[in-house]
Amino acid sequence: MFDRLEDLIIRYEELMNDLASPDTANDQNKFRALMKEQANLAPIVTAYKEYKQKKQDVADSLEMLEEEKDDDMREMLKEEMSESKKRIEELENELKILLLPKDPNDDKNVVVEIRAGAGGDEAALFAAEIYRMYVHYAETKHWRCELVEADEIGIGGMKSCTFMLTGDGAYSVMKYESGVHRVQRVPETESGGRIHTSTISVAVMPEAEEVDVEINENDIRIDVCRSSGAGGQCVNTTDSAVRLTHMPTGIVIYSQTEKSQIQNRAKAFALLRAKLYDLECQKAHDAEAELRKSQIGTGDRSEKIRTYNFPQGRVTDHRINLTLYKLDKIMNGDVQEIIDACIAADQAAKLVKMNENA
Repeated sequence: MFDRLEDLIIRYEELMNDLASPDTANDQNKFRALMKEQANLAPIVTAYKEYKQKKQDVADSLEMLEEEKDDDMREMLKEEMSESKKRIEELENELKILLLPKDPNDDKNVVVEIRAGAGGDEAALFAAEIYRMYVHYAETKHWRCELVEADEIGIGGMKSCTFMLTGDGAYSVMKYESGVHRVQRVPETESGGRIHTSTISVAVMPEAEEVDVEINENDIRIDVCRSSGAGGQCVNTTDSAVRLTHMPTGIVIYSQTEKSQIQNRAKAFALLRAKLYDLECQKAHDAEAELRKSQIGTGDRSEKIRTYNFPQGRVTDHRINLTLYKLDKIMNGDVQEIIDACIAADQAAKLVKMNENA
């Protein structure tokens, strides 16, 4: 591990020199690539430099203890040495986590697809509430949220919706939300006061660049039509909605949220790229079944990951056995505690796997 860390420090210094070069400043693509690599290495280098300093502090304290005769000074040196040793242990764990293989998609924006499952109108209502939960969460992260498609029902629910989240590290966080979300509550339409259980599914896909997925336009059928919805200027009056059908896979994309056909077409193609890229990622994950089992929240999308129990005001994440009694706050977008716990559990599982293979 330490040989690798020394190599990373050398690489970091090379990057800093390259970034200071006038030639690099004139090549924006190269500059962005180097800046991204530098940003990824910076936390590792900072932690390792502190680790080396603490090791030196312990060595210095031991040397001074051999010469020091004053009892008070010896006690102070022992206390400083104890604190340094404790910090060394913490830094070793931090460095192990920082050196874990990184998901190449972690820095990407995401496309999120929510679909109502079992439960009829109640499931559609819950799907709309989960969509609003993610919109509020995106606001706390200063991400941009764009609705691509929504199939709404008259009472305020959504049979399905697709939206894009644009922001630093969106996929690294949102990937833990993929799976089946279950709600237990008394529906507004229930006169007998009985608790019903409904489900929705959430699919989180990394946004794919054109270089990630090559689309043959001969495989695409493009249809334009008038937007459906609540109306408004341009809506329902122009053929602005776009439907893409990818014939080899049967994937159909519908985009109608923009007034311009060009904008809807761009959104539809972005979503199609994400879906095709996601298919490739799923195939790769299926080929690595053992790895997939060891990960938290990046497995089968039919997996029930979370239950929202309204009568008891609790939310339970079944993957990590975490229960929180703050359902109102969570439904308003306060999901960071759950995501942080999923990240910690995922890292712990990967560390165990890494130690087994060491």
